[in-house]
Amino acid sequence: MNETKFFIGTAGWSYKDWKPAFYTYSQSTKFDWLKYYSHYFNCVEVNSTYYAYLSSDIIKGWVQKVEEVDDFMFTVKLHQDFTHKRKFSVGNIKDVKENLNILTKTDRFGGLLLQFPYSFAFSDYTVQYLQKLLDTFSEYVRFVEVRHSSWMKPEPLNFFKENDVTFCTIDQPEIGKAIIFEPVITNQKAYIRLHGRNTDAWMNSINNFGKEQTYEQQSQRYDYLYSKGELAEISEKLKKIAEKVKEVFVILNNHPFGKAVVNAFELMEMLDVKSKIVVPDSIRVHFPERIKSLLN
Repeated sequence: MNETKFFIGTAGWSYKDWKPAFYTYSQSTKFDWLKYYSHYFNCVEVNSTYYAYLSSDIIKGWVQKVEEVDDFMFTVKLHQDFTHKRKFSVGNIKDVKENLNILTKTDRFGGLLLQFPYSFAFSDYTVQYLQKLLDTFSEYVRFVEVRHSSWMKPEPLNFFKENDVTFCTIDQPEIGKAIIFEPVITNQKAYIRLHGRNTDAWMNSINNFGKEQTYEQQSQRYDYLYSKGELAEISEKLKKIAEKVKEVFVILNNHPFGKAVVNAFELMEMLDVKSKIVVPDSIRVHFPERIKSLLN
């Protein structure tokens, strides 16, 4: 496991409700938040690219903000036009690649995340569509998140292996035919996304699908703090897969109120990924019982 590189971080970094638990009130801009964030974690999953096609100047600004951290990496979520709406143009492809190339040339690119909804079950059509996207972005490292258990079978998993694509392992409430948390290795990388286990809120979100919701309502299903026992179970599975791959990305998406940050620090300790884990005083103040075992 010592030869395996761990990248541990969160899904996004620009959350107002991370103040004051992680960010201090003196910080006023989003880019200041990223610079601060990069001093504690070595990767982040960019979610804003799922909602908008960002300008290249924004990406270049991110690179400048993390220049003090040699091994900091960005993973980028593909725009929803490709994965959910499944309607995109040549111009959309160009916009995405332009930004990925900036990160690639500066050695800051960890991979492209293609995240599909639960409704994207395994079938001839979905395989053909996925193949189209994989070919479109064939020059990049690709992680694919599917949420329907029909993909957890030999045929679709062999499809991932043949395309040298990482099958994203996810942890979320086990509702319906949702995929269970069971790491699968399809190439030399592993990508783990932890969404939390807030079953009631997740069900409520499903029932309100398509309705207009506030940010707080949309985020409620991710409002979950993993227990020490749950994290211990997860870390043991991560240690086992680390013996089979060269890189492991662990992304925590239970972001409300900084809970992803707390759990990320705890996982770093359990996986022994750093000889010295630095935890800001703000986290110690707001989550004293969870962080007291971590020493600066």
